Amino acid sequence: MGAVQRFISRLEVAHSPSQTWSEMLLSSEDLRPVDQDKRTWKARNFIAFWIADSFNVNTWMIVSSMIGLGLSWWQAWVCVWIGYGIVAPFIVANARPGAVFHITFPVVARTSFGLWGSLWCVFNRGAMACIWYGVQASIGGTCMKVMLRAMWPSVQNIPNHLSASSGITTRDFMCFFLFWLISLPAIWFPIHKIRHLFTLKAIVAPTAGITFFIWCIVRAKGVGPIIHQPSTVHGSELGWAMVSSLMSCISNMATLVTNAPDFASRASRPSAVGLPQLLAVPITFSLVSFIGIIVSSSSQVIFGETIWSPVDLLDRFLDDSPSHATRFGVWFISASFVIAQIGTNISANSISAGCDLTALFPRFINIRRGGYIAAIVGICMLPWNLLKSSNSFTSYLSAYSVFLSSIAGVMITEYFLIRRGHYRISDDNGFLDLYSARRDGWYYYTYGVNFRAYAAYIAGILINVVGFAGATGRTVPLAATRIYQMAFFTGFGVSAIIYVLLNWAFPPPGKSMRFEEVDMSAFDGTAGVGSDEYDGKDYKNRDSVDVIPVA
Repeated sequence: MGAVQRFISRLEVAHSPSQTWSEMLLSSEDLRPVDQDKRTWKARNFIAFWIADSFNVNTWMIVSSMIGLGLSWWQAWVCVWIGYGIVAPFIVANARPGAVFHITFPVVARTSFGLWGSLWCVFNRGAMACIWYGVQASIGGTCMKVMLRAMWPSVQNIPNHLSASSGITTRDFMCFFLFWLISLPAIWFPIHKIRHLFTLKAIVAPTAGITFFIWCIVRAKGVGPIIHQPSTVHGSELGWAMVSSLMSCISNMATLVTNAPDFASRASRPSAVGLPQLLAVPITFSLVSFIGIIVSSSSQVIFGETIWSPVDLLDRFLDDSPSHATRFGVWFISASFVIAQIGTNISANSISAGCDLTALFPRFINIRRGGYIAAIVGICMLPWNLLKSSNSFTSYLSAYSVFLSSIAGVMITEYFLIRRGHYRISDDNGFLDLYSARRDGWYYYTYGVNFRAYAAYIAGILINVVGFAGATGRTVPLAATRIYQMAFFTGFGVSAIIYVLLNWAFPPPGKSMRFEEVDMSAFDGTAGVGSDEYDGKDYKNRDSVDVIPVA
């Protein structure tokens, strides 16, 4: 028995020996507010982050689905600008509490869903991050294959020793595994240091993208026929096609909206997550989409068919005995896409999974361990089988992600409209309501669950559930489809409205009528006090007690 206990103790992350069991379930080094020396993300780092994140295969191809709906290239590009321009304020809004109080998404979720109620939201986001890690790694494997083929053309002729039931060839698995393997060192670095990877990617990936852009125009002796193609839909059909297109941009960012506090918690100051992200998101994604349009349009002239995937297009350049210069060009661009996919997997998946799993098992898991768990799940789930066995799998994942908008709706409403920036985190005696299961704490609610938040969350899902069924292949009424086409707004809006109404009818402890971003822990007797004492006028001992300012 002693040996088992010693083994378990070795698996535990570092923690204070005086912690109770409930405290060990709620607190760890990676869950507590980020220390001052780790708040290293400045405005330029967030700009580099979005430049890096925008350069990936999914962004490159997103316009293809819009043109497939019948839009002209410029109409599709307008949808990209509008879509990412709309979603940027939501990212900034949900990042705000993370930047102000330096806490990650799982802890911010506790303020609205409750200490224990937040675990479902955290599990929801963490599970999706693990699944998407495998999917993005599979895409990264195709980039690796093209890069290796450019170096050694014989890679294309590697014999297959795997059975057909495996769903993958020996060559493709080798490329997938190599990509998976070289991604592991990046997971090791803590969040406050991983910003250097995004800086590198922000230099290499755009350089490769612009090189690819110019190369294709030169090869095609022009921009290609897509630029001259008019839209094939008109009237209301055109309107709904544009709505669906801009919503696809928003859905593509729903996961990053939800876990925006993870990176914001490392911000050097709250302003770093404001205007820089507000401008960087629409500009970077729109420019990458434009490059994708021109390159794919040029492919129509070069190869006689439109190739929307940049990886497939690069692979075609290696057919028919290419020159050494062509092979080097393909190698450089595909290697840049490998770096781009690693960065995307780290930013959108491994760090998110790490933060979430830390909250689910704080006694044994930290952010680094959680990231490696996501990588293990990513390879064990055999993502190539999921992608090949169902054409609608990626559509299902994208559709499912918009349900995160209901979580974001509750979280943003909680911060800006209910407690209005008033948190209870810590004082000179230690960490308080966000890390303690005290029944009189602000975030204990009812047995640790805020049923107001869950009622609002479920309402935001229900309005879209019929349309969601339609997205997975079932026949549903047109009205349900139209509602679902605006799922981010309907889910976010309904959950926000219901949450406001329920908090008006049943005021929670700490409800405020005045927006002021402060840690209320310095006030005597504030825990468990009703909303009437937080109207901006009647704070207990307001003039004699110092508010803890937020850096």
